[in-house]
Amino acid sequence: MLKIHVITPSVTEASVTAGAFDSGVGQGGSVIVANGFLDTLPEIGVEIEGITKPEPIDPATQDDRILRLGAFNAQIAKAVSEAIARGAQPFLAGGTCSHLPGMVGGLEQAYGPTARIGLIWMDAHGDFNTPATSYSQMLGGMPVAVVAGLCYPTWREQAGIDAPMPTDRILMIDVRNLDDREETLIRSTDVTIARFGKNGDADEIVTAIDALAAKVDYLYLHIDSDILDERFQPNHPTAEPHGPDDKTVDALIEHVMATGKVVALAVVSINPQEPGGAISIASGQQMMRTGLRSWAASTV
Repeated sequence: MLKIHVITPSVTEASVTAGAFDSGVGQGGSVIVANGFLDTLPEIGVEIEGITKPEPIDPATQDDRILRLGAFNAQIAKAVSEAIARGAQPFLAGGTCSHLPGMVGGLEQAYGPTARIGLIWMDAHGDFNTPATSYSQMLGGMPVAVVAGLCYPTWREQAGIDAPMPTDRILMIDVRNLDDREETLIRSTDVTIARFGKNGDADEIVTAIDALAAKVDYLYLHIDSDILDERFQPNHPTAEPHGPDDKTVDALIEHVMATGKVVALAVVSINPQEPGGAISIASGQQMMRTGLRSWAASTV
């Protein structure tokens, strides 16, 4: 039985997300808790050890957006590290990619700053911009760069990351829409980009997953729901065409879990608002269920 601790941010753009979009994308966690999804997990070998709902930071009490993000991520990091200390694995259900630093910070606190932690980033976008590369200056396009120590050290340090993640421990899967300056920055580092081949084959991706797993002690699998083709996430604010279908993504999730090195999972940016909310919730929950089921199987 896999024991998990569920972290369910329910946030608005004005408080602790880093996006410029409607707040619906940060509300998926609350809906997933309310609709009974978590109640179905014991049948796939998953026990819920506890649930943490981080408290929003009121802009009236903290007007610096970076400090708000840092403080909110600090709550996530605390939940992650304390869950691991109790023998549970952290699962971020909902929230946004701006909560990546808190997850990584919690893992670093739990396993130590010298632990070889790897990030598998499944997303239609790289989120590797910095203030120097970003056209939009949208903070939601920067969290991976933050984790790597390339910008906003206050956000990173508040999230509990003392040692930035070496870029050779970051694998980006798909990232089919990168800004030109962002892609130049990524390719100047040791980040690995693995993409789908002709006819959607995933050979390059599978090889890259195996290579990263072989050189790290722990893996964190982070999935933005916009990895899926836009027909599966029709109301996602950054939905992209020409993406993989649900079965293709499920197979990759299963392959990552089969490495036996995953210690944390996130499926984020699921927008429950209509029109399109029911489709987005269904495909988001499918990725969650696939991840948790195969994670549980890998621990047997």
